[in-house]
Amino acid sequence: MFKSKIKNSYPAKIRVVGIGGCGGNAITTMIESGMTGVEFWAVNTDVQDMNQVPTSETIQIGRELTHGRGTGGDPVLGKKAAEENLEQLQTLVQDIDMLFIAAGMGGGTGTGASPVIASLAKEAGVLTVGVVTTPFSYESQRIDTAKEGIKELSPVIDTLLVVPNDRLLSMGNISLADALSKESMDVLLKAVQGISNLVLKNGYINMDFADVKSVMLKRGKAIMGIGEGEGENKALEAAHGAVNSPLLDNTDISQARAALINLTVDRESFTLKDLKESMDTINDAMGDSKEVFMGVVFEDNINKAEITLIATGIGEPEKDELDRIEFRGFKQAPPIQQNFREISEIKTEIEDLDVPTFLRKQFD
Repeated sequence: MFKSKIKNSYPAKIRVVGIGGCGGNAITTMIESGMTGVEFWAVNTDVQDMNQVPTSETIQIGRELTHGRGTGGDPVLGKKAAEENLEQLQTLVQDIDMLFIAAGMGGGTGTGASPVIASLAKEAGVLTVGVVTTPFSYESQRIDTAKEGIKELSPVIDTLLVVPNDRLLSMGNISLADALSKESMDVLLKAVQGISNLVLKNGYINMDFADVKSVMLKRGKAIMGIGEGEGENKALEAAHGAVNSPLLDNTDISQARAALINLTVDRESFTLKDLKESMDTINDAMGDSKEVFMGVVFEDNINKAEITLIATGIGEPEKDELDRIEFRGFKQAPPIQQNFREISEIKTEIEDLDVPTFLRKQFD
């Protein structure tokens, strides 16, 4: 079932925390992109790394354990470091509506501390979404660590979006260095921005925080598709790109129980025909009886259409495929399997292109 509504006037308070080195790099990318409307916090054991993040909101954890240095890739040490500073970390989850956790799975601080912080958010009743990367398939030991970290994080987080580094290489002819730095950070940026913009930015069709909460609360595993289009059929091209995105990892999005769609377009060039064609494309991919919320956000002079699609509810958290893998410490385990194939059918029955049904319902 497709839903949209006029945006309410109460602004949700959203915070993004970058945990560990990868998480710090992620929020640095977000800040430097000019992203607004959210607070950025950095949490790390490594003081030198943390001081490179352009935010004044920082929490050093594990001072007594690591003496301001990293964890050496040890997630157990990362967890203990977070537990050493629970009181300071409590401030991170106070007086907010939503928390994004950005981290890299497979290292020490991000893998070990993320579940601790997610647990605090859960206890505080804060909607919590994890956006994490996993190592390349050839990094067998780090893959094992990442799997164990995801296993620990999944039960204490509302929605978890996992972005495997291997998928980034299939997004185009990019270098390994770019995949590790720019591309992976840009994907995390688009995930956070795509969700937060739906409730923070003004557009023709907006969502409120209750809509986002409906799609994200206790939804478990999520997948993401990103599409862009230019020219006369830019919205249609963006829709095709989103439902066929390499980030979906060949997962059928029709498996999802709910979805958020952020369509960013130029105010002057976007038409109702563009809207219908793009939504029909996503509708066909998602299938029937799904809860889908769409928002249209205007950006001046972008000369293209961008669609970020977040599909949630890919299996129950406790039934996730990662939980069915036999974990023995940090020994080698099978590759991470992602289910990102599901996004509800969008009922945009348009009796005429001038006044679509779902738009007329907004004004009833």
